[in-house]
Amino acid sequence: MSSIRPPAVAGTFYPADASILGSDLRSMLDSSHPAAGLIPKALIVPHAGYIYSGPVAAGAYASLRPVASRIRRVVLLGPTHRIAVRGLAMPDADTFATPLGPIPLDSKAMSTLAAMPQITVNGAVHAFEHSLEVQLPFLQMVLHDFTLLPLAVGNASAEEVFEVLQQIWGGGETLIVISSDLSHYLPYEVSRLVDRKTTDDILKLRPGITHDEACGATPINGLLLAARQHHLVPHLLDLRNSGDTAGPRDGVVGYAAFAFCEEKNHAQH
Repeated sequence: MSSIRPPAVAGTFYPADASILGSDLRSMLDSSHPAAGLIPKALIVPHAGYIYSGPVAAGAYASLRPVASRIRRVVLLGPTHRIAVRGLAMPDADTFATPLGPIPLDSKAMSTLAAMPQITVNGAVHAFEHSLEVQLPFLQMVLHDFTLLPLAVGNASAEEVFEVLQQIWGGGETLIVISSDLSHYLPYEVSRLVDRKTTDDILKLRPGITHDEACGATPINGLLLAARQHHLVPHLLDLRNSGDTAGPRDGVVGYAAFAFCEEKNHAQH
């Protein structure tokens, strides 16, 4: 019997009406002009309401357009915001739904990961988690036909995340997406300084990001370990905060978009 995880934040973080949602996504994606020639293996994207972080996230997803036809699986990791959990939690559903339709989960990969000690199955963790859900409509707009492997990251080490990524790394058919905002509720100019340091650490593949610097620090640090292992080069696509997009400047949230691509001289290995 199939089990569907319905959308939890449609109507709050993004429009619940499919036609309005599709129109908003097209507008944001078409307004993004990522650098030519990028072939992303992994992305870091923000996860606030679309009015705040949507334009920044769109820059990352627009970079997938040249390779969208080859991506068949998305491994999506984001931090837990509501329910504490040890390790990385998989859902107990086999389908995630958004106003744009259903997304089948990669049950084979989930079965493979289930044997790992840092992996649990916890439907409650996923039920209302927005960090993963807000990425799904973007993926549906850009990709053609894909399965999803959603992982809610709780109390885990960067090494544990790295081990999981190694298990399901795959080739060009597999995209890794890390969902994370940057600093939270700092004054505008302070936020810019903090986020610039965080951005510099990510660009230099330094896996020491703290949770004050990024709510998704744990999956980001795990990705940075994997990026080192697989010779990926990070590219900063956009760096802004809510004071730049749609909010006041006395307390802002930072947003960045990154694409991690294979080095040319390692691409054939």
